[in-house]
Amino acid sequence: MDESPPLSADELDRLDELIDAWLGRQLAQNPVLAAVDRDPDVGPTERRWHVRVLGEEKDTFTLRFTLRQRMLHYETYVMPAPEENHGAFFEHLLRRNRRLVGATFCIGEEDAVFLVGAVPARSVDDAELDRLLGTLWTAVEQCFASAVRIGFASRFTN
Repeated sequence: MDESPPLSADELDRLDELIDAWLGRQLAQNPVLAAVDRDPDVGPTERRWHVRVLGEEKDTFTLRFTLRQRMLHYETYVMPAPEENHGAFFEHLLRRNRRLVGATFCIGEEDAVFLVGAVPARSVDDAELDRLLGTLWTAVEQCFASAVRIGFASRFTN
């Protein structure tokens, strides 16, 4: 947990502008980004972006970045809860977690699989945002097809 003091309103505003500018450049230059939207329904100490990403194994997914006073949180929905082979499915994801830096597969609402993480807000710059986008995109792309084949195996055997 980050024990540094919370960002001031001015610091939050500057970081908000940095993230907006980075996302604007990515949208214009990076072919994996399809859309960026702001969430207007968050409080004054929280800022949120929804980033639509194009994949190869998973056609599209949405990354959610949430800036709070101390941390930048990020997450994406990966897939619904498995229908079968639960042990092998979760073992697969836990083994993948070991190779990830700054993100973790976890169980979320309705037992769906999410990829989540957070970094101290003060560490956020263009290079860190590049790393986060690359980490999340790569993790989803590398695990999606194999996880679907394990957790929904009977759909592929007919």
